[in-house]
Amino acid sequence: MKKLNLFNLAIFALCSLPLFADEGIKLEFKYKADDNFSLISTVEEDVKYNGRLNHHARILSRVTERLTEVDKDERGHIQGTFMTSEQSSGAGLSSGSYKWGETFESDFWRDKYGRFEIDKKYFMPVIRDLPVFPDKKVKAGDEWNAEGFEAEDLRRGFGIEEPFHVPFVAKYKYERDEKGISSDSSKQEKTFQVITANYSLYYETPAISRPTSDYPVTTMGYSNRTIWWDNEKGQIDHYTEEFRIVIETYLGNQYSFTGTTNVEVTEFKRSATEENVKDVMQKVEDLGLEDISVTKTEKGLTISLENIQFLPDSAVLQESEMVKIQKIGAILNEYPGNDLLIAGHTARAGSEESCQILSEQRASTVADFLVQLGVREKKHIFTQGFGSKVPVASNKTERGKAKNRRVEITILDK
Repeated sequence: MKKLNLFNLAIFALCSLPLFADEGIKLEFKYKADDNFSLISTVEEDVKYNGRLNHHARILSRVTERLTEVDKDERGHIQGTFMTSEQSSGAGLSSGSYKWGETFESDFWRDKYGRFEIDKKYFMPVIRDLPVFPDKKVKAGDEWNAEGFEAEDLRRGFGIEEPFHVPFVAKYKYERDEKGISSDSSKQEKTFQVITANYSLYYETPAISRPTSDYPVTTMGYSNRTIWWDNEKGQIDHYTEEFRIVIETYLGNQYSFTGTTNVEVTEFKRSATEENVKDVMQKVEDLGLEDISVTKTEKGLTISLENIQFLPDSAVLQESEMVKIQKIGAILNEYPGNDLLIAGHTARAGSEESCQILSEQRASTVADFLVQLGVREKKHIFTQGFGSKVPVASNKTERGKAKNRRVEITILDK
């Protein structure tokens, strides 16, 4: 009887096991033509020169990627725009808006495993072939290695006119599955695959027989990255990074860069269509707003607030304009995945230098007010000042000056 009970218990235990072992999942990038993604990267970085702290930098980078084509091998053709805005402790770290910085264009293919095919003339993106996934199913606890490289822009510091490639081998581990909220505007609950990607750098530049200037001799350091991967979407949702890069030069100088990175990736819809221009203009009219035009521009859909009223020779908004911007904010909320660019313009009065400063200050005032209203987080609004250099009417008449004294809010597509 006892043996029979043990036999029955064994049969029950076997029947309780899953019919199939966990075979894991295939991690792959998924591309769809006309998809649009925006990546916001925030870096806090200490920069040292020959062992001494030179400055602390807060760098915000914005990347937009447009999928233009998917080929038969499931590779995606991507057109990217890269913009960097930096605040330095040397000039005092600002708590205000981020200024629109220098932009770079890029054009490349990326396969479903994550490997790039890109012309050597492009400086962006800096990190390439990361992450790279194996051509097999993986499950939590699995590890793999893959080659990648950094493409550093050393034009300003060293006069190197092509991307400076530093190779690495990244060590990956599929750590676990984790529930969380997506970083895009939908804020959906998702199950992410948490993947670590760590690599060390040590690269000696091939010797130059007769150098005419300083150049990198040795590049070394590390990067430890944790990625929250959305396998349903086939894209990164967000990631964090700790890094240190040290460059030793031919003339014996040493530059080091140590810091952290936080990145979020969001999907957005293109705003600059004729249909959207008509729709937004109709909403402006329905709200009873005056001196406003809506146009399709290279960067996106632009709402121009002409004759915007500040206190004389200042960046302090009059109360009537706050009400107007509050109503415009309701329209902007209909494009939650798109970042905003606020551009300030002045009429010609005084020196161009004073006009430039005033235009930047007024753009920042409008940006800060939109943040205060909850229309966007600060890292999703950028500012730019043009002084009186881009008039839309003559500065010889009061009517013309009123049109030139404007703030433009662009719902960004790139």
